[in-house]
Amino acid sequence: MRAIDLSSVTWRRSSYSNTSGGECIEVSDDVPSVVPVRDSKAPARGTLVFGPEAWSAFVDGVKGSVS
Repeated sequence: MRAIDLSSVTWRRSSYSNTSGGECIEVSDDVPSVVPVRDSKAPARGTLVFGPEAWSAFVDGVKGSVS
């Protein structure tokens, strides 16, 4: 797998994140063909990178579990 430079991407907080500042993830739409995801409270810990299909399946699963 090739390395992906994420140093200049723009991050946005997930709309499903907790509004009180906890339990937040950030995603970036700046990288073609992958979806980088990180913990907004600890961005230096690293980033998970999903393929678009895997990310869509994850989001659909989260939406399905929210009641």
